[in-house]
Amino acid sequence: MSTRAVLEVIALDAVDAVAAQAGGADRLELVTDMAADGLTPPVRTFAGIRAAVDIDLRVMLRLADGFAAGDLDRLVQAARELRAAGATEFVLGFLDGHGCVDLDAVERIVGELDGAAWTFHRAVDRAADRDALRKQLDGLPGLDTYLTAGSPHGVDDGLPTLLAEAARRGEPGYEPRLLVGGGLRLDHVPALLAARIDGFHIGGAARPDGWSGPVSATAVEEWRRAVDGQ
Repeated sequence: MSTRAVLEVIALDAVDAVAAQAGGADRLELVTDMAADGLTPPVRTFAGIRAAVDIDLRVMLRLADGFAAGDLDRLVQAARELRAAGATEFVLGFLDGHGCVDLDAVERIVGELDGAAWTFHRAVDRAADRDALRKQLDGLPGLDTYLTAGSPHGVDDGLPTLLAEAARRGEPGYEPRLLVGGGLRLDHVPALLAARIDGFHIGGAARPDGWSGPVSATAVEEWRRAVDGQ
């Protein structure tokens, strides 16, 4: 039996979440403050969205723009509070000043997640060495996805990297799903599907009026059809 591709949509509130689910999203990434590329939402926002929809929710653990971990004690507290409120999936990723994975920070946060599933986000696209980062994270509990455009400049530039990494599926560090996002367009989807990439992440593409407007169920439906190869 074939498993359909995962379509993940960024949601800022319950209105977004309801529209995304209605359009056929499999999962939501919950963030606040897209001006900073997505930060940890308040627990009350998570709780409101959790009450509004029944699809999977991945909650961002990130306190400031950029990819430094920052105040780890605050991050740990945020993770604990979200877990206590019922969050079971997360998004995180930290680099040091040299572009290497901040393994101490990642391990400390993952230690608070009690085995919960999590995505290493687009910090991988800013890494000095993507392959080294993947191998350093290999085997960490719960890591099942990399959110990546293949390049810090977006999918147009990163497509060759994405296709090369998809071809390495099964190698150490390459077991997690590739969730492609960051300048992703509908015309990218056929080549990604042909490479057996089965994860797609959209933010602005689900919002005809930009970030000042809500998610459109109709826009999500169009993406649902595309990632299903229709």
